Amino acid sequence: MFQGKKSKAAALLTASALGIGLLAGCGGAQDSGNETTPPDNAAGSDATADTGTNAAPETLEPVTFTAFFSDPNPNWSNMQDDVSKILKEKTGVTLEAEFGISDPAQKISLMAASGQYPDIISAKGDIGKLVDAGGVIDLTDLINEHAPNIKRVLGPYLNRAKYTTEDQSIYSIPTWAAVNETKFVAGGGFQLQHRVVKEAGFPEIRTVEDFEKAIKDYLAKYPTDENGNKNIGLSLNSDDWRMYISVTDPAAAATGGTYDGEYYVDQETYEAIYHFRRPVEKEYFRWLNGMNAQGLLDPDSFVHKYDQYLAKIASGRVLGLIDQDWDYGDGEKALASAGKFEQTYGNYPVTLNKDFKQGDFWPTGFMGGYGISISSTAKDPVRIIKFLDYMASDEFQILNNWGVEGKHYVMENGKRVVPAEVQERINKDNTAFTKESGIGFYWNMMVHYGDGAKDPTGNYYTKNNPDQIPLGYSDVEKEVLAAYGATTWKDLFPKEDEFKEKTYGAGWNIQIPGSDEVSILAERMKDITWKRIPQAVMAKPEEFDKIWDEYQQELLNAGVEKMEKGFTKYVKDRVALWSADSAK
Repeated sequence: MFQGKKSKAAALLTASALGIGLLAGCGGAQDSGNETTPPDNAAGSDATADTGTNAAPETLEPVTFTAFFSDPNPNWSNMQDDVSKILKEKTGVTLEAEFGISDPAQKISLMAASGQYPDIISAKGDIGKLVDAGGVIDLTDLINEHAPNIKRVLGPYLNRAKYTTEDQSIYSIPTWAAVNETKFVAGGGFQLQHRVVKEAGFPEIRTVEDFEKAIKDYLAKYPTDENGNKNIGLSLNSDDWRMYISVTDPAAAATGGTYDGEYYVDQETYEAIYHFRRPVEKEYFRWLNGMNAQGLLDPDSFVHKYDQYLAKIASGRVLGLIDQDWDYGDGEKALASAGKFEQTYGNYPVTLNKDFKQGDFWPTGFMGGYGISISSTAKDPVRIIKFLDYMASDEFQILNNWGVEGKHYVMENGKRVVPAEVQERINKDNTAFTKESGIGFYWNMMVHYGDGAKDPTGNYYTKNNPDQIPLGYSDVEKEVLAAYGATTWKDLFPKEDEFKEKTYGAGWNIQIPGSDEVSILAERMKDITWKRIPQAVMAKPEEFDKIWDEYQQELLNAGVEKMEKGFTKYVKDRVALWSADSAK
């Protein structure tokens, strides 16, 4: 459901620092039924932001706000890191923060049922539950009166923060989507260890057959690692919401889908169908079934826990993945820290066959959607909005992305530059560096410009830019890219201009009230799908068709067509709501 980042060492900095190394998606990331979210592609790399105020809130009396964020951040240091210390100094605000671990949707449901809320909430796709319960407030007036930086950054896109066409309140300030973004990091697709493609002579990795052959041939030569432990061909991550990211989303992405959560949306008519009902996806899962039958699929793919999955990756035994870099990044960072760069991963635009294009860079425009809310029980909404507004300032955006000037970067001829010794530490010990620096911690807590956007000085807001990304690559990674005639992994993927921008953003990002029948039916379909897909993949090949047909009938019996009709209305309503942008 969601879609994100890797420069192996340096871009893993951003992914890890944001805590999205363990995110959902969501979305792509995808949580609670939403997608692998990657940020959107909007104005482009030459986009320059308007000059804005950097003023911190005028009231600096110390205050502590409680907060819950659906996404994990294992590196959170209780605001003892470099970035957070400056944030506290500038605003007087300390966050007593809790982060989602296993099932953030359950946490949000408990809040809504009990009426007990922290001051600040990032509920992502579960915001509807809080709206229905009266747990969050309309932020429209607070933004207009106290948030000049937020208004400046969002500009004409503030309209996209509205909840629905029927209820045009702003219950969450969009922080997951970035303004004026051009993505430069290919963190999705299918992943292969560098040693696998090197051993195969750098073959084209374009279809699932190419991917399968590379793994199969390597395992035939090297069935075990240097310690005699069995190498693993392909491992999937199905632990809770990560099922979306590693198992179900890729089925759509590999067959021409556009990362619309659990739906496939016709780009001309906006008609939505539950994407598993597309016949072509049956063939994708048949391919996974075949991988299992050949012993190329990790037999624990549907039973191991997330920490076990990461441990396998960190062992260096897993040759292939189908995931997002923010999800498997901690395991890969362990490999880099151990100097096992041959066993880190490259990202390839794999699809079922060459009739399809991998759509990681399909432009969505500014998506609005997921963001930060203020609860109905918050003790000082005005102080909170001013705090959030400071984080949207240029001053803090640069601090969050680059760190402290003189310590994490320097200015050379008017350009921000990461010193070689700092970059070396990032590449070798990213986890410790991130925890100490705090760089990236506030990415999904703040309104911000995206990759490729430039500040008024002409510098990029983020490190995910063409100048910085290659600096984080290991020598092995550079060797592999050069063999494929590429400088970055994005060079291997279909580009933005090969697609038409989606006028509704992304399906996973559409807010649906929790009490709506679409939401209720979606939970029912999820339960069926999460049972049937593993069953079909792990079955004997001769049993696959029977199981799949039973699965499809079960969806029909459960009301999938009614759900599709309801979601289609939400897509069309969003198109109508967002059309107001161009009318201004």
